[in-house]
Amino acid sequence: MDDLGVIGLSWRQGGPDALARFTLDREVEAERLAALKVAMGVDELVYLATCNRVELYFRVQDPSAMGPLRGLAFEALCGQAPEPGEAERNLRAWAGEGAAEHLFLVAAGLDSAEVGETEINGQLRRALDLALEVDLVPNHGGRLEDLIEEALKLARRIRREAHLDEGHTSLAEIALDRVRERLARAAGPADLTRAAAPVLLVGVSPMNERCALSLRGEGAALVIANRTRANAEAFAVGAERCLSLDELDATPPAVEVIVTATASPEAVLGAELLSRLADLAPSGEPPLVIDFAVPPDVDPAVARSLGIERIGMDEIIAAAEATRERRLQEAAAAREEIDAALDRLRARLGDEHVAPFVSALQRRYRKVARQGAERLLDTQLSGLAEPERAAVIHFAEKLAGRFAHLPSTGLRGVSRVAGPAAVDAFLARADKEMAQEFALAARERKARQGGNGQAPDSTPHAPGSAQSGEPPAPQP
Repeated sequence: MDDLGVIGLSWRQGGPDALARFTLDREVEAERLAALKVAMGVDELVYLATCNRVELYFRVQDPSAMGPLRGLAFEALCGQAPEPGEAERNLRAWAGEGAAEHLFLVAAGLDSAEVGETEINGQLRRALDLALEVDLVPNHGGRLEDLIEEALKLARRIRREAHLDEGHTSLAEIALDRVRERLARAAGPADLTRAAAPVLLVGVSPMNERCALSLRGEGAALVIANRTRANAEAFAVGAERCLSLDELDATPPAVEVIVTATASPEAVLGAELLSRLADLAPSGEPPLVIDFAVPPDVDPAVARSLGIERIGMDEIIAAAEATRERRLQEAAAAREEIDAALDRLRARLGDEHVAPFVSALQRRYRKVARQGAERLLDTQLSGLAEPERAAVIHFAEKLAGRFAHLPSTGLRGVSRVAGPAAVDAFLARADKEMAQEFALAARERKARQGGNGQAPDSTPHAPGSAQSGEPPAPQP
């Protein structure tokens, strides 16, 4: 687990404006991330960008090299080199077990502004899919793929068993309360159908999908606009109207509410279009704008100048924060589930790390026992017949297996409690022949994990040796 790392920031570090600074434009996302993987020198990389956070999850061969990665991540995400100390002030970092714990908390929604939010699962899935698509992680058997899949599975179990799915489970739902208030006001005391007060959704994001499903289920009329009409039509099941952004600008509909959540690097709804939408609102009151986008789709200053009420991520997150502590206390059982999952992960990864060394140790014990028995059979027991000779060798190998059990169990325990580095330091003290067996096992393990993509060579070096790429063991 020591080779895992996370670098990023959440809504806590500067709010949506800071997130916008570090969010990559979707159109250059794949290209920039491929270059970042090379620049950081990491084996695997996953990029997650949401309205709550921007984070990089990665795996490195040498955990001691994580220090400079924060500055490289800053430059890649912002497009400019940081001033001295700027990367450390803006980006947080987690390593090893702390990185795995952070991922589990994020997936379960326990690190979100709205505790237990559900959108994060789809966002994590999209992040992993992108990483697989552009070869940021191996297609099968990559450590990050396994870890994210485990985190998503854990999140589903936590939501079910810790009842995190009760109450608001999404920032979208907080905003929907305001949408419902506006639609009810527009409908009037007779509680007329809300089809008379349609909602415009701009963008085909997960947040808008959540809003569309909820509003459609309540009978609201929907108009969907997207950069391309084809994507709007694919997204908008049951919408009264689908538009491209150009069509929206040319013939804006009469709506009471605008919900926007695009990945555009600049405002999508300008002053002129907003002014026309304000004039067309059926109630005569300028439409309510819910802006989930980071950076914003509607400039707050423009909305104020037009008398339009705009609720952006600052306001939505502030509303979520008001109940966050209470929700965290209610989620105490979820925190316990994550601690238990970390214990299981630590044990599993420890066993995986030490398994090839245990096999090598057991082979060595059996080899030494067989060689000793064969020498004895060639000298003092040379008169034995073949069946008796085979029985002696079999007995020696079985006895060696029993003798190997204690050190094998000890290696597993050291790996689980003290970590793989402690195992490697111990194995580095082995004699030359044993060290070669251990080094061969280590290289085979790395090849299976995709660490260096190379099969073991004919001159292996012991873990901790100067040529192994791992830190040397301390000398007495």
